[in-house]
Amino acid sequence: SMSRRGNCIDNGATEQVFGHLKDEFFRGRDWSDFESFKRDLEAYIRHWNNTRRQARLGGLTPVEFRDQALRGAA
Repeated sequence: SMSRRGNCIDNGATEQVFGHLKDEFFRGRDWSDFESFKRDLEAYIRHWNNTRRQARLGGLTPVEFRDQALRGAA
């Protein structure tokens, strides 16, 4: 938040996402135009939300984790 003193709890999740974005998406890449950057960023966001394996989810993708949780709730 820009209007008050920073708090690591408030900023932690955002900083983690942007850290991964810089390491996995930006580093060592260059785009010739904005449209190609936008297309690649949208593809990366789809990857992040659906197919990227995450340690905090026990090595599952978000989709696998949701499916597992829904099967357990039924």
